[in-house]
Amino acid sequence: MSRKNLRFGVLGVGRIGKIHAENLVNRIPGAEVAALADVFADELARVAARLNVTATYQDYRQVLELPEVDAVAICTPSDTHKRVILDAAAAGKHIFCEKPIELSVAAIEEINQEVAKRGIQLMVGFNRRFDPNFLKVREMVQSGKVGTPQVLKITSRDPAPPPEHFIRASGGVFLDMTIHDFDMARYLMGSEVTEVYARAGVLVDPVFEKAGDWDTAIVTLAFASGAMGVIDNSRKAVYGYDQRVEVFGSGGMVTVRNNTPDSHIHLDQTGVHSALPLNFFMERYTESYLREMRAFVEAVQGTQPVPVTGQDALLAVVIGLAAAKSARENRPVKLAEIH
Repeated sequence: MSRKNLRFGVLGVGRIGKIHAENLVNRIPGAEVAALADVFADELARVAARLNVTATYQDYRQVLELPEVDAVAICTPSDTHKRVILDAAAAGKHIFCEKPIELSVAAIEEINQEVAKRGIQLMVGFNRRFDPNFLKVREMVQSGKVGTPQVLKITSRDPAPPPEHFIRASGGVFLDMTIHDFDMARYLMGSEVTEVYARAGVLVDPVFEKAGDWDTAIVTLAFASGAMGVIDNSRKAVYGYDQRVEVFGSGGMVTVRNNTPDSHIHLDQTGVHSALPLNFFMERYTESYLREMRAFVEAVQGTQPVPVTGQDALLAVVIGLAAAKSARENRPVKLAEIH
């Protein structure tokens, strides 16, 4: 007997919702989109027409009432995630949710307890775990190709700052931007972070100070294994989306560079030239978004644990809260102070 398709309700059809919806409709065997929801009716209608989805709603709760919907992809604004997750769990729907699922430890613990009580699968959208480049780094570290990991370096710089309304609702640079790097640090090193020391400032745009946030940061990490790490972030790299990783160990080093539209190298009398990095996360992580949703579908259909859990979401937020506290108080902060 063939396995039935996992039928989705996609909640929120902004830029990330479109990516997930299109992948579910066109690129992931065993999945389909049964309904779409968004508060903006015009955009909802355009996406539905393009994907040939007939069931559309401006209230996401109407999607949760549909018996034909097995799972939801939550792509609504971050400050709505807790409410939507709890409503979806109460309706018995499996849940894929973009990060962050919440910005406080207590709220994430409440979410995790609720989904566990109801037997619901909850996967969090830390898509960089599924990037082929970073997967290769993890595989090489796990297989001992670099020996014992000693130093991690992550560079993550956006091509341009987000708008002020987004900054104010995002939870700040450490819980919006660096949170991906905190998750990658745990994932790549195979060891938990125990302490952080962060320095942060406003070097790009005064709007960040106005919003009570920072746009530039450097974070040092201490791991339980004794290894060390450093992350540098900027909200504006004039040359594009800068995403690089390096793991150095007792037996060698592995690193990955930026993805570019092509690999040409042009040499002339003025110098050596090549293509700039891909422009932003939608282009850079196209493959990882596809792979992460495929992994969610396969886990739910196979009744296996999802690869990125609510506990992963909790630990990344704990590191982010510790980093923010460190930046404010100008001192190292142990994670035990936060959770």
